[in-house]
Amino acid sequence: MDMEKKSPGTAAPKRTARAGAPERIARATQRDATISRLLAVARAGFAEHGYAAAATEEMVHAAGVTRGALYHHFGSKEGLFRAVLKQVHAEVAERVGAAAQAEPDDWEALLAGCRAFLSAANDPATQQIMLIDGPAVLGWSEWRQMDEEHSLHLLRDHLDLLAGQGKLRTRRTEPLAHLLSGAMNELALWVAQPGGSGDALAEATAALEETLNGLRA
Repeated sequence: MDMEKKSPGTAAPKRTARAGAPERIARATQRDATISRLLAVARAGFAEHGYAAAATEEMVHAAGVTRGALYHHFGSKEGLFRAVLKQVHAEVAERVGAAAQAEPDDWEALLAGCRAFLSAANDPATQQIMLIDGPAVLGWSEWRQMDEEHSLHLLRDHLDLLAGQGKLRTRRTEPLAHLLSGAMNELALWVAQPGGSGDALAEATAALEETLNGLRA
């Protein structure tokens, strides 16, 4: 039995209210849902109108959130675009990687990955966000860094693999990776140009494969 007596003038220590696990989970779920809605709406807006013409007022209205929520999660319109661009880069890289991994032969894996990139980049939304607005909005330096993180390193690593197997006519894989990456980006934009041939994608793919096969040892 506790015989200690409290002084009449001594107040009991206050306890700071802390959110329980269910409340924290609910807040995190709400935050993730808000971010997902903003990304989906922004991606559609940037794809349809381009970065400059896409209005944040319309985005927050369509997402059912406040402007404050946009700035809280992304900092700015540019920050929102950056997040969308990362999402697009990651999806393209995933498609390229999946196509390459489906081929048992390493050389065929290179061709399959390049074909997958051109196919993915043939999507008008991807072209607008990743190839047109990406470099213009963020600058070439940041855009290249993002491309390196998601796609370029996959291409370079695979070229290193082929060079190590003696299947390439050159061992200069670093500049070759940049050369091929730039060529594929330009091909994707060429395919998308107004008034182009309906067979432009097939022609671009064939030209790329002829170039790659010319490098084969």
